[in-house]
Amino acid sequence: MRKPLAAVCALAAAVALAACGSKKDVTTTGGGTQRVRLVLDYLPNPDHAGIYTAISEGDFRRAGLDVQPIVPSDPSAPLKLLASGRADVAISYEPELLLARDRGLPVVAFGALVQVPLTSIMSIGGHGLRDVGHLQGKTVGTAGIPYQSAYLKTITQHAGVSNVKQVDVGFNLVPAMLSHRVDATLGAFWNVEGVQLARAHKDPHIIRIEKAGVPTYNELVLVARAQDLRSRGELFRTFVQALARGHRSLRRDPALGVNALLAADRDLRRPDTEAQVRATLPTFFPADPNRPWGYMDPSQWAAYARWMQDNRLLTRPASPRALTNEFLAGEGP
Repeated sequence: MRKPLAAVCALAAAVALAACGSKKDVTTTGGGTQRVRLVLDYLPNPDHAGIYTAISEGDFRRAGLDVQPIVPSDPSAPLKLLASGRADVAISYEPELLLARDRGLPVVAFGALVQVPLTSIMSIGGHGLRDVGHLQGKTVGTAGIPYQSAYLKTITQHAGVSNVKQVDVGFNLVPAMLSHRVDATLGAFWNVEGVQLARAHKDPHIIRIEKAGVPTYNELVLVARAQDLRSRGELFRTFVQALARGHRSLRRDPALGVNALLAADRDLRRPDTEAQVRATLPTFFPADPNRPWGYMDPSQWAAYARWMQDNRLLTRPASPRALTNEFLAGEGP
């Protein structure tokens, strides 16, 4: 359902006002060690390099936090665990957060872990798709997530392409390409599967969706319950700023994150992980160097929310309370 532009503008304005301030950096909770149950979005991978760096380098410990990563049973679990009170922080996706709030879950993004979309259109080999126009008459596999279908619709309309067949291959995106079941996929991450395919000499062709007509968004965000942010604000401020220090250490020495990830998951391969962390590293930091680590652009969120409304993914306008920058370094009242 198409929503009035005024509602989206109000969202951007309200969040922009809430994000301003001059709060000083916080380096410790100031009293004992507090446990933080952190639910990951998936198995440990390069997207989590800064998290594991902050753990291994003691950034959380020095801040008085005992951060315990939890691997979810499935990708839909993090926000459910969070909403039920069985987690303190969850890593999720901007679209998933907006969908959860549309269903009535009182969850709020309080920092961006990955600033840009990682989702891409991917194909392999000599007959790979080198631009969106080559989708004409092709079969594209997705993970069956509704907003991926909307991505494909937006991309094909933007390019003036028709006669594209979409099939649900679940999370078997790479096997579907390797077996030639599909001509391309939409859903694999360019920094993980894309890098791995390149290292395996599969000649991947990658089209980033924000370059093909989909509004940009924060691929991964830190999420907490609204009531916890109100009642335990100092904890979340300490958490996100310790995590920022971990990411700055990672930027100085990516090997810290590689070693920490390999210690967390022995199934990871060092050469692949090294390449993936290098590819992912720029996405952890805002494009504007004057913004603090974790910054979320309210106008960007408003544009993406409008796109979701236009594609009938949301039943009502997104609330300005969907995100807050107030816990980031230098932000807040």
